[in-house]
Amino acid sequence: MRDIQTREDISFLMEAFYSKMLKDEEIGYIFTEVAKLDLEEHLPSLTNFWENMLLQPNGYKKNVMDIHLQLNAKEKLQPQHFERWLFLLTETVQENFQGKKAETMLSRANSIAAVMQIKINS
Repeated sequence: MRDIQTREDISFLMEAFYSKMLKDEEIGYIFTEVAKLDLEEHLPSLTNFWENMLLQPNGYKKNVMDIHLQLNAKEKLQPQHFERWLFLLTETVQENFQGKKAETMLSRANSIAAVMQIKINS
């Protein structure tokens, strides 16, 4: 298995991950009913975010924290929601990639989830 190397790898990974999450019994409703996420429309932003984090600066400027604070105002995000998100991301990454970039992605995702929980609950 190879490491994450290209924007196409990230796009593939985000599509696989979010397709899994949208169907998930525990957190899927947050994306489908609360956020009303259109995956096809949202996929380029997700790809841009992770490309910026893992491969190269690409000018990504969206305030991810603000987006999740707005979502939290609609549906209180609980620790188990973040745990499930991280579990599904880890599972999807490990099913498809291995290496330094894959490990960096999971490490950063854990950090992002921790910071979001702190800010949401403060």
